[in-house]
Amino acid sequence: MTRPLLITDCDEVLLYMISHFREWLAEDEGVAFDMGRGEFYRSMRRIATGEPLAQDEMWALLNRFFDTQMYRQTPVEGAVDAIAAIREHADVVVLTNLLDFRRDARRAQLAGHGIDVRVFTNQGPKGPALQAILDEYQPGRAVFIDDLSQHHGSVFEVAPQVRRLHLCAEPQIAPHIPCAHEAGHAHARIDEWERALPWLLESLTCEEKDLQANE
Repeated sequence: MTRPLLITDCDEVLLYMISHFREWLAEDEGVAFDMGRGEFYRSMRRIATGEPLAQDEMWALLNRFFDTQMYRQTPVEGAVDAIAAIREHADVVVLTNLLDFRRDARRAQLAGHGIDVRVFTNQGPKGPALQAILDEYQPGRAVFIDDLSQHHGSVFEVAPQVRRLHLCAEPQIAPHIPCAHEAGHAHARIDEWERALPWLLESLTCEEKDLQANE
């Protein structure tokens, strides 16, 4: 049997992003970011006027951050050590929603923080991209981690046999995002790596009947 496989998102799972994005927006772009307003597209306003940004302005700023500011991003507490521990038992790949030309930059960024793994880029729902990864690796069992509920829903529809953990390590946004576990699309919601690691190791190494008995 092939090794188990962990497929994990990057931003707010392995690396903090929103906190650094927020700092950059205020420092360089004159934009305030507040996820307390609800949806991401409603979170940005001009500091000088209070005027909300149009969606095309929001996406332009987000793209500019990934083009010029990725060096700001720092590892989520416990993520580097947890990935190292998981790699003793399973293969690990990253599935990140960035444009394809940023794949090499993301891989180099992660490697610079001690997470030297293969990176897959994607746009839109992650279920089909995850299925392509499964087709290539043919793992005996697989686990998916993401901070956004909609991606768990997509994976649930395409590959329901994959164990799914909703993990959002950024406290600025964790309380404001829909919970995939509550929606029935993730097997668990754990936002700290210290608590997530035992769950992940069990999910990657235990037989399915044992997992079901523990749920």
